[in-house]
Amino acid sequence: MAAGHATSTKLERKQSLYQSLDERFAIQKETYGGQQYSQIYFARLHYMRSVLYSLIPNWKPQLPVCTVLGLEEGKECIIVGTIYKHMKLKPCILDEYSKERSAVPIVKPHNFMHPDDHLVLEDESGRVKLSGDVFSPSTFVTGIVVALHGKETDAGDFLVLDILEAGLAPQIEFSLDSREEKYVVFVSGLSVGGSSSNPLHFQLLVDHITGHLGDEKEQAIASQIVRVVIAGDSVEIPHGILNGQNLGTKELSRLSEPTKELDIFITQLAAAVPLDIIPGPNDPANFSLPQQPLHRCLFLGHRLTILSHHVQTLTYLSLTVSGQNVDDLEKYSDAKDKIEFMERQLRWRHIAPTAPNTLDRDPFFMESCPHVYFVGNQNKYESCLLKGSEGQIVRLICIPKFCKTGVAVALNLRNLECHTLSFSINLDIYGCVGKSQLREQRVFKVFANSTKGDVNGEKKEVMVVKGLLC
Repeated sequence: MAAGHATSTKLERKQSLYQSLDERFAIQKETYGGQQYSQIYFARLHYMRSVLYSLIPNWKPQLPVCTVLGLEEGKECIIVGTIYKHMKLKPCILDEYSKERSAVPIVKPHNFMHPDDHLVLEDESGRVKLSGDVFSPSTFVTGIVVALHGKETDAGDFLVLDILEAGLAPQIEFSLDSREEKYVVFVSGLSVGGSSSNPLHFQLLVDHITGHLGDEKEQAIASQIVRVVIAGDSVEIPHGILNGQNLGTKELSRLSEPTKELDIFITQLAAAVPLDIIPGPNDPANFSLPQQPLHRCLFLGHRLTILSHHVQTLTYLSLTVSGQNVDDLEKYSDAKDKIEFMERQLRWRHIAPTAPNTLDRDPFFMESCPHVYFVGNQNKYESCLLKGSEGQIVRLICIPKFCKTGVAVALNLRNLECHTLSFSINLDIYGCVGKSQLREQRVFKVFANSTKGDVNGEKKEVMVVKGLLC
């Protein structure tokens, strides 16, 4: 092509305002002073009771509000308290020292529900067993604060006739005035250093985001990515060598290799786009919620933000978790899918209602409703748009494990629509002619599919990037 006809387009990556709101998850000098977790539950009840009291006049204005101790047999009333779920199969540390350990039934580790489970409501004055057909114990977990309409029976139970949950919290309005397409890419479960992790998959994702794959059209799409969020389980540490013995130089090197490999990838990303890393259960961070940020000495990226849960991008409020809270709900309750668990958390106004009972820490309340709520490290991609009674709109997203699916998720900040970025590799090996030649030619056919559509797979627009590596 003649020089006079050559064209060159300079692409500038779009920018977006950003504010981290995760200060409330930072652990300072909190101590429990030997009181276990009772004060956390009392604080939760005190806060949520004021919320439910404000809703009761529009729900059952003709009924009196009583405490558990003030119940009268046969008299209908409303009580507000914290749900406790009595579970027959719930693990207990004391069972390890019980003389009747052989009588404990063997259960699957992923779920501890039993048909004999029942609910108890408690407040500062006492507790009462709940009965009735208007609710199912399988949909509730310990730690939820609700208002119940019912009456005390002659057996001493509280017969529930109706249930009031807090519902979605008030939401800050967001504007759709912007006509610019801007995207945030979410990825989780990289598990760098693990047996299921493929470095080529992650490198393709890095190259796509940084604009090193495809023609000018694909690079223009990549320039619309304003931020990348890595949502937990970024590395897989070989715990097998942690046997309580002093580690030698070789073992210490094996421990640090996954983190060094991850640092290479994220340094490339951080040089091109702002990046957030959220710790997960397998990352080198504290185990209990709320997890604290990964230490900065682990990484070299200059534009790297290592945070916990809560950020604000433009006029959108985003709530981010690595998935432990949803996975924990799956152990102690039942739902048709992970999205339903997420909806319940929003209606209960609590990120992890089972904390501190099973998660060892209370990640606090939802004082405002987010516009985007996503959880990482799930088995598959799911998404839906939840609408509240007061006009709240929340995009719910389950982000699959990248090491197993090769799938990341892109969120459009203009309209909260999302689609997947799928990366796969096909390897064809062609032997070279000639007996003395030992060289092999490997042709990697790389497909990075960006499918815009609903979760059921309806494809509205497909962008294909093909790369050739020799």
